[in-house]
Amino acid sequence: MTTSTAPEPSVTTPLLDLQALVAAVRRRRRLWSSMALLGLLIGAAVAVLLPPPPSAVTTVLVTHQADQPNDTGTLIRTDVALLGTTRIAAQALRTLKSSEKPEDFLRDYRGTGLTNNLLQIDVTGASDAEAVARAEALADAFVADHVRRMRESAQAEAKALRDQRDRMRDELAQVDKAIGNRSPESDPRASASIESLFARRAELTSRIADFDQRAEEARMGTPRLVAGTQIVDAPRAVRHSLPRAAATNAAIGLVLGLAVGLALAAVGAVVADRPVLRREIAANLGASVIAELPRAPRRPTGPWQRRRTRAAYERLTTTLARAVRHSAEPVSLLELGCARSTSVIALNVAGALAAEGPVAVIDGLPGPELADSHREPGNTTVVSGERAAAVPGQVRRLGVGSVAPGTAWTDLRYLGGRTVLVVRAGHGSAAWLHTVARHLADQRVPVIGVVLIDPDPRDRTDGTLWDGPHTALRGPDERPAQQHGTGLPRTERLARQHGTGPLRTERPSMSAARVPGSDQEAR
Repeated sequence: MTTSTAPEPSVTTPLLDLQALVAAVRRRRRLWSSMALLGLLIGAAVAVLLPPPPSAVTTVLVTHQADQPNDTGTLIRTDVALLGTTRIAAQALRTLKSSEKPEDFLRDYRGTGLTNNLLQIDVTGASDAEAVARAEALADAFVADHVRRMRESAQAEAKALRDQRDRMRDELAQVDKAIGNRSPESDPRASASIESLFARRAELTSRIADFDQRAEEARMGTPRLVAGTQIVDAPRAVRHSLPRAAATNAAIGLVLGLAVGLALAAVGAVVADRPVLRREIAANLGASVIAELPRAPRRPTGPWQRRRTRAAYERLTTTLARAVRHSAEPVSLLELGCARSTSVIALNVAGALAAEGPVAVIDGLPGPELADSHREPGNTTVVSGERAAAVPGQVRRLGVGSVAPGTAWTDLRYLGGRTVLVVRAGHGSAAWLHTVARHLADQRVPVIGVVLIDPDPRDRTDGTLWDGPHTALRGPDERPAQQHGTGLPRTERLARQHGTGPLRTERPSMSAARVPGSDQEAR
């Protein structure tokens, strides 16, 4: 019989894990909150230290000869552009009797089209009085220039109409002269010519009258445009409220600082690639997360939080003490970014095991965290790594070391044949976690679990590797250990339990049957 096994479906890793990115950004709340606070302070400081200059505002009603209800604002935009010319600026400066250059004066004012016929002029000055005077001079200069242009346009149009009328009058005089030179004749052709001259005279007379009327209308339309263009809002100083300006600038700075901080936090999280979620840390280390501990508080906390932290430490102590009791080899605690917490955990586990016999804690930490820790009197002793060889064989050992950069990897084997990694979330990069797992595998030190320090409180991922090694602390580890121990003599089991028996330098490989995780995998 031939059976074919289908390959297991591979899980595609997303290019950008949004859940991990949000968790990493949330953990960097100090960065973006500091940036937001900095932006708020800078905005408020700008409003206080750099107040706006004194300014004045006026509004001008501008009428146009070609005003249309459906105008899209082209005419008022033309007026705004004309206001920003040196001709208007120079005329206003002549009114003010100022020696300032028009090019420099252009930077002190601006025009804004409110509607199709309303123009607002904003002017700054050294004082409120100067700003008001500048605004009035600019408004008068603009109105005078606009009226002059309207009059010139109307006069040019009227002159063109009158010139056309005069030419038609000359032609009419020629037609009248031709009619006067004709004598009445009976010839039909002569009668037709006379009739055409009379028709031409009538047409010219009508057109001359029309041009006279249009010229008069063009001349009479100028006063209406002149009267319509006027200052409707007298120049006045603009009052600035310092509290309102400070609040507005502070709010703008807060939003901008928060945006910049979030962007920096997101970019930093992607570049650093430091796992935060349980799922990522377990996958990178190749071991399951067996317990979590909150970060040590920097300020006094309430009794409820202290009670919850104490309960978490007690549960972890019970779990690790059980693992050390059932282990045939010494167990070590290796920290990454949490030496102080690891020292406390090691002393708690040693204190729990001290009731059964003497316990020696092998201090392999590079710093003085364990040496400076408060130790309870009893059967627990702390021994440095150099004096570890002098520990008697009947004393149970508990090694404490570090897997931070610069670790002597060959010394980890002497701290314990099995280890529990104590890792602070977001401390090591994914590449370094891979390095730790690879070096521990090279030293043949199996990782029986990971204790996560300062986890993300909103992390809902699973940190258990169900296809991980059989040494994981998930319950099935106890059954092979008990079955392996039942075949040994009672004296040897007791000797190995108390650490007096010979340590195995190499464990036989065990092939565990893999349980299918789904129907498809079973098929």
